[in-house]
Amino acid sequence: MDVMPKWAEVVLVPLISLLLAAIISCLVILAIGEDPVAAVKLMVSGALGSTYGWGYTLYYATNFMFTGLAVAVAFHARLFNIGGEGQAMLGGLGVALACLYIPWPHWSFALLGAAVMAGAFGAIWAAVPAYLQAKRGSHIVITTIMFNFIAAALLNYMLVNQLRPKGSMDPASARFSETVHLPSLHEILAPIGINFSKAAPANISLIVAILACFALWVLIWRTKLGYEIRAYGHSESAAKYAGISPVKITMIAMIISGALAGMMAINNVMGEAERLVLNSTEGAGFIGIAVALMGRSHPVGVFIAAILFGFLYQGGAELALWTSIPRELIVVIQALVILFTGALDNMVRMPLERIFLALRRRDV
Repeated sequence: MDVMPKWAEVVLVPLISLLLAAIISCLVILAIGEDPVAAVKLMVSGALGSTYGWGYTLYYATNFMFTGLAVAVAFHARLFNIGGEGQAMLGGLGVALACLYIPWPHWSFALLGAAVMAGAFGAIWAAVPAYLQAKRGSHIVITTIMFNFIAAALLNYMLVNQLRPKGSMDPASARFSETVHLPSLHEILAPIGINFSKAAPANISLIVAILACFALWVLIWRTKLGYEIRAYGHSESAAKYAGISPVKITMIAMIISGALAGMMAINNVMGEAERLVLNSTEGAGFIGIAVALMGRSHPVGVFIAAILFGFLYQGGAELALWTSIPRELIVVIQALVILFTGALDNMVRMPLERIFLALRRRDV
């Protein structure tokens, strides 16, 4: 029997962890001679105080939803996919090839085709480390880290030697045609009377990310395959005794994970940059690990955590622009969030368990 109720596990533990991270962050801001209250107000107004700020917050959150879901599905199978960055890079390559070399008649067809290509490239990139783990015993963390570097080198080669337009010095592909440009949130919301910022990069990929959250919830908690993934993650020996193949689950979980990470590219490559550039992932593959940890590997939790990290990214940019607080401070705040919601999770959980256990004994 669980000591804590489910609502405390899902809501109370992350909330207290966030409060602790916020308190330490305020102390860090004080230590560098800045006003933490003013800094928080600026972050909130810059990230949430206008449709322009919301547009950037939701743009970043869309990236983190995809990579957070990618890490989450691997976590359910007790696999630590730290290669989301490389898988997202290869997803970007898939999007670029789909948008540059296929004459799509409409953006909707282009979105579907680019999502398939991005997912396929990400899945293939994740399948190799999965095979090495399942068949050769190579540790998934080591191989996925290595594949991040290989992906970066491969993308650099493709941009410099294959996709760069003649005469251009910029290591980037040509711009995609107008036909495949995705509608922004301004264009989506204008027909229903909502005046959203035209300058914000948030686009229809946000809706795709939300649908991906729902699809993953259905997969993990409403299908036989999802049950097998969770069973294998809880106990490999028990799963094997029940006839569940470790090789099958490792391969499928990592392929789904890689596909989700790759699909991030429809937002940052197709939706925002409208071409493939170096470092287009901007570390979102690694942020996805924190998002999955904070969201307890549940799609709803991942969605909320992605919004939080989108807020931190956009709010941090506003801090760097309007104050003397360095942009790197946001990395410190993110690290504190990861520290308290991940590494120091038991520091919050264990006292709460003792409190709930004492309350239960008193009621008895």
